[in-house]
Amino acid sequence: MPKHYLIANWKMNRPPEGADQFVEKVRAAAPDPATTVVIAPPFPFIAQVAASLRGSPVRIGGQSCSTESRGALTGEVSAAMLRDCGATCVLVGHSERRTLFGETNEIVARKLTAVAEASLVPVLCVGESADIRDRGEVVQFLHEQIASAAGSLGDSDEIVLAYEPIWAIGTGRNATPSMIAATVGPIREAVRASWPERMASNLSILYGGSVTPENIDSLWSTGAIDGFLVGGASLDSGRFLSILDGMRDRRVQAGTGS
Repeated sequence: MPKHYLIANWKMNRPPEGADQFVEKVRAAAPDPATTVVIAPPFPFIAQVAASLRGSPVRIGGQSCSTESRGALTGEVSAAMLRDCGATCVLVGHSERRTLFGETNEIVARKLTAVAEASLVPVLCVGESADIRDRGEVVQFLHEQIASAAGSLGDSDEIVLAYEPIWAIGTGRNATPSMIAATVGPIREAVRASWPERMASNLSILYGGSVTPENIDSLWSTGAIDGFLVGGASLDSGRFLSILDGMRDRRVQAGTGS
């Protein structure tokens, strides 16, 4: 069965309140056993945040990794290095990596292989631009992104997929609940068509794209997703924990968990 996730992607930022203060507040909050919480800080702070969370159920994630395990690759970080610093999962193929750094489906597939070989949980990010959506090519585009990853997941037992429409990231715009549901359906179909059945049946699908405490209820109401990948709102511990509370409250209302 898919798990529920809430992932904080700090990108190239530190919380204004300070990383230690942020982590202390998240750690002190009442845990939600039904939701796996992940914090993905910039590389230099992974070990620091991991040390602060030792003994806590909150996980650490990397924001990206190299396609290689070692070598003369100045500025790169391997998946195994992230694991050794305390990370348990890695974002792969985030839209900013694809659009700003030219990561193709082939590069993303190689990174997924590296993550699987390091025994980390891959968080595969997929999503379309406004042009692709306007042309009505969303399903085909996402199918290609998903199918290209099929042979790169190794024997991973836990896999997460984050649907993040590029046009909704950091723009204040957001996909409507009906739009999300209409897109996640074909995503699951594409996964079932190209991935091993055991991976498809356990896959958790998250939504990412200007997620805030104010829109969490409507986004969660689709019933199509298993959690959220949060950017800007994850830099404030209060807002991030409000999203976690919103997920829990909605689940209680639906009678699907405590």
